[in-house]
Amino acid sequence: MAVVTTTTKLKLPEGSGGVLVKNLYLSCDPYMRSRMTKRDSASYVDPFNPGEPIIGFGVARVLESGDAKFKQGDFVWGMTGWEEYSLITSIQYLFKIPTTDVPLSYYTGILGMPGITAYAGLYELCSPKKGETVYVSAASGAVGQLVGQFAKLMGCYVVGSAGSKEKVDLLKNKFGFDEAFNYKEESNLDAALKRYFPEGIDIYFENVGGKMLDAVLLNMRFRGRIAVCGMISQYNLEKPEGVHNLMSLISKEVRMQGFGAFNYYHLYGKFLEMVLPHIKEGKVMYVEDVVEGLESAPSALVGLFAGRNVGKQVVVVSRE
Repeated sequence: MAVVTTTTKLKLPEGSGGVLVKNLYLSCDPYMRSRMTKRDSASYVDPFNPGEPIIGFGVARVLESGDAKFKQGDFVWGMTGWEEYSLITSIQYLFKIPTTDVPLSYYTGILGMPGITAYAGLYELCSPKKGETVYVSAASGAVGQLVGQFAKLMGCYVVGSAGSKEKVDLLKNKFGFDEAFNYKEESNLDAALKRYFPEGIDIYFENVGGKMLDAVLLNMRFRGRIAVCGMISQYNLEKPEGVHNLMSLISKEVRMQGFGAFNYYHLYGKFLEMVLPHIKEGKVMYVEDVVEGLESAPSALVGLFAGRNVGKQVVVVSRE
């Protein structure tokens, strides 16, 4: 990745149905790593084009619009370029921001793609019930911190794992998880999960993969549910690790399902109706890790895979 300076005309091309925007906040997300690899098989997102700006989720202000749904001055969130100004021609997943009485940066996280990911993965795929046991890996990240809090609102017993004492403390003291542990301090993940879930796990929200998934499979309860959101431990491996305990899916009738947030965008209005009151009442908390300037974006993205971020990683391009 490199930061490049160029010039451009801030004018919408004649006849364009797109939207010209000034980018304000950019989102660093683990899935972006997979877009840096050319794959032989189809993926739910296309790879990045070398030499072109990285594309990712962000918050922007409309400068000019060729689409009637947007007007000058509107704030929007959706796919945009890692640059100061972008011409967005694919506006299928571009959303007008309905309220600005919460921080605009929240639309890169709790009120954006990570939010609808947490909502869909937990409620639509796992259907939590009061009293059930829920385990969330990478629990202090943009999605995990929300899954745990949403599960607590449903009356579930929630445990999360993270990679530092600071993050573990955050899970228990800020986000209200019942328990949390540092997976780096556990030599035996199976034993650790049995310690926190002596009766087993009803719902696992999967963000890590690899050895963690293998250990979880041994600890799932009968007819448990696993929502596969991501596998951050595997993204930088030339040869991904295999999973050895898949027989548990059969013997315990466990349902494990992968999903993409874009398939649930039709629920976005319903999601906002649920989450906005909780935010304003202080029942759902959100933590961001903010860096300033477009030049800080590459190191911020790379830092996700070393666990440097605490909370949702956001890049501020402009606060105007």
